[in-house]
Amino acid sequence: LQAACPQTRLELTDAVLSGAEDAIVGSAADLVVTSRVPRGFLGDWLLETTFVAVAAPSHPLQQLARPATRHDLSLHTQVVLRDSGTRAPRDEGFLGADVRWTVGSLEASRAAVVAGLAYAWLPEHVVADDLAAGRLRPLAVEAGATRRVPLYLVLVHAANAGPAARIAAEVLHRHSIGGAAGADS
Repeated sequence: LQAACPQTRLELTDAVLSGAEDAIVGSAADLVVTSRVPRGFLGDWLLETTFVAVAAPSHPLQQLARPATRHDLSLHTQVVLRDSGTRAPRDEGFLGADVRWTVGSLEASRAAVVAGLAYAWLPEHVVADDLAAGRLRPLAVEAGATRRVPLYLVLVHAANAGPAARIAAEVLHRHSIGGAAGADS
């Protein structure tokens, strides 16, 4: 993108859950990666990410001699991400814990889990190094240990998109897991 459009200033903003949809509907971005394409817009499948239940090796849920049940999970602190949207905020995943910490970023969620303070479902690619190093372990649960989430790429106003937005969309497609060339992300 920089080689093709050297004068373009790129601004990356994190959006969680419905926040990405708000950015599309509100025209707050030219290009959005989202798990849901809002009504009236078109999006291309980009890739699928897997969320895994994880906790630190020292966490009490890791000490069970069996998979954790819903009741077991409800007795321990869960970290969840705050929906950054305002138009139609939503919750996803297991939210049955009596005590939940709501945080604004994946980094904050990961840090709380690595510190042994809570458990969470986090994107596999975010915790891959922690799993490999033993700082986190997959959490055995009776059902739902993993959750797959499709991600779509939306060129918000495709008919009026400039060269930088079009090139950025093409680059994201090419380097996604689902890219035509099968390139690594």
